Amino acid sequence: MSKNIAIGVDIGGTGIKAAPVNLKTGEFTDDRYRIPTPQPSTPDAIARTVAKVIAKFNPSKKVPIGVAFPGVVQHGIVKTAANVDDSWIGTDLRAIIRDYAGHDVHVLNDADAAGYGEYKFGAAHGRNGSILMTTLGTGIGTAMIVDGTLVPNLELGHIIVDGHDAEDRAAESARDRYGYDWDQWIAELQKYYSEMERLLWPDLIIVGGGISKSHHMFLPKLRLRAPIVPAELLNGAGIVGAAAAAAAEAKREREEAKLAEKAAKKAAAKAQASS
Repeated sequence: MSKNIAIGVDIGGTGIKAAPVNLKTGEFTDDRYRIPTPQPSTPDAIARTVAKVIAKFNPSKKVPIGVAFPGVVQHGIVKTAANVDDSWIGTDLRAIIRDYAGHDVHVLNDADAAGYGEYKFGAAHGRNGSILMTTLGTGIGTAMIVDGTLVPNLELGHIIVDGHDAEDRAAESARDRYGYDWDQWIAELQKYYSEMERLLWPDLIIVGGGISKSHHMFLPKLRLRAPIVPAELLNGAGIVGAAAAAAAEAKREREEAKLAEKAAKKAAAKAQASS
């Protein structure tokens, strides 16, 4: 594989998907490969499946691989697991995938991956400032990128609005749950995004999730300070963002290793000179 390629893996409740990504364009360089999420979706079962989708592309050890997971991932450890088995909580996601795949990986929350993908190659490409990404589906996933830096694990779909968990009323699933028509749902979205603006003052808001295909039905009716636009990468955002995040992390680790090596040489030279 080219040095400008990384692999992204997106773990979902129904499918585990992967593809190699061109880091200059954000485009897939091969067809996406998908395997149904095993049931029960235990750590061992999912890690084995992730190893299979990675092996499909036969990457060398130098190829960065990013894995997006549907839950909070803090320092590689899974803290929540909404759409997979509860036994994931407390699992070292990076370690278990490395053990099964035989390849080191960078791991992150799936909404964070989607947001980073949109920042690098989608609706926020080339934008500085504070970018808020939201995905409207069964719940509300959120991500924030500030001047190019991802702020991880922001569970902003769970803020309280009018005494309710925001995603209970403003997620796409609320339309069926409460029988909302478009205007009723838009009123709930207005409350949610107004609260996001009050707390965060984003420069741009991006809306993803399947409902974003119908963005013309609701986005133009929201009254906000910041521009609010539909996501551009659609179902590929998690894969693209995971790949891009892994490449950025690999670059950071290389730079840190060089600095450490330089510092060690400097210390050795100083010690030699003083002896």
